[in-house]
Amino acid sequence: MTQTITMTVNGREARVEVADPDMPLLYALRNELGLTGLHFGCGLGQCGACTVHVDGEAARSCMLPTASAAGKRITTLEGLGTPERPHPVQAAFIAEQAVQCGYCASGMIMQSAAFLAKTPRPTEDQVREELVNNICRCGTHPRVVAAVMRAARG
Repeated sequence: MTQTITMTVNGREARVEVADPDMPLLYALRNELGLTGLHFGCGLGQCGACTVHVDGEAARSCMLPTASAAGKRITTLEGLGTPERPHPVQAAFIAEQAVQCGYCASGMIMQSAAFLAKTPRPTEDQVREELVNNICRCGTHPRVVAAVMRAARG
C-alpha cells in the first residue's frame, strides 16, 4: 500500500507516492522529484551533503522520513536561486571559487544560506562553527568561509 505525501518543494506543490513513509526525504527528492542538487554522503546526518531547508531551517534530508515533510516547505539548491539570479551565497561561492569537486557544495550553500538568514553579520568564527559538521574532503573550507563572509557583506 502506498501513501501520498504532499509538500511544497521549491515553491510548488509536490506529491510523492511512497511505499514506506519512513523512506528518507533525500530519496524522495532525488529519485521521485529529480532534484539532484542534494547528494547522498554518509547517510547518517554527519556530512551535510544532503542539506535542504525545511520551513526555512537547515535539515539533513537523509535523516528525515518523507512523511515528516507532509505540509512543509522544502527548499533544495535548485530552489534557492537561478543561474540568472543566484542566491547571494551561490554568487559568493562562484566569486570565491569555493568549489573543488563540488560534492559538498550544495550542503555547504544550503547550511550557509539558512545560517545567514538568522545571522546576517556573522564573525568568521561563527561561520566556522556553523559549518563544522559540513564535511569537505577536498579541503576548500577556507574558501567556503570566505564565500560566506562575502555573502554576509552583500
